[in-house]
Amino acid sequence: VQLQASGGGLVQPGGSLRLSCAASGFTLDYYAIGWFRQAPGKEREWVSFTSGSDGSKKYADSVKGRFTISRDNAKNTVYLQMNSLKPEDTAVYYCAAVSVMTVKTFSTWYRYKTEYDYWGKGTLVTVSS
Repeated sequence: VQLQASGGGLVQPGGSLRLSCAASGFTLDYYAIGWFRQAPGKEREWVSFTSGSDGSKKYADSVKGRFTISRDNAKNTVYLQMNSLKPEDTAVYYCAAVSVMTVKTFSTWYRYKTEYDYWGKGTLVTVSS
């Protein structure tokens, strides 16, 4: 079971990037996916989430309206489209997965990195002029 995040790079403020989270060894259809990021010297923070079942999507306030999460089950990949990037978006971005069969006991579980079972190696996003 592996997740691989890719698509990071250097972009100017106001620019766009699309990150990909590709799964191997399991089918993403049955997993909820979260994107997190970690800036230098800071804690890893939740960015976005998509469920494996009802297609619900959630966003942190800091990225709402600028980032869009989507999934292509045929390609076993989840994407994070990032527009209007700001210098404060600079971070290593990680994707994480948890089975939809895993029982969650509170409604905002998806915000917490401890609620995910599988993690990919991150991809670095640098927003700078």
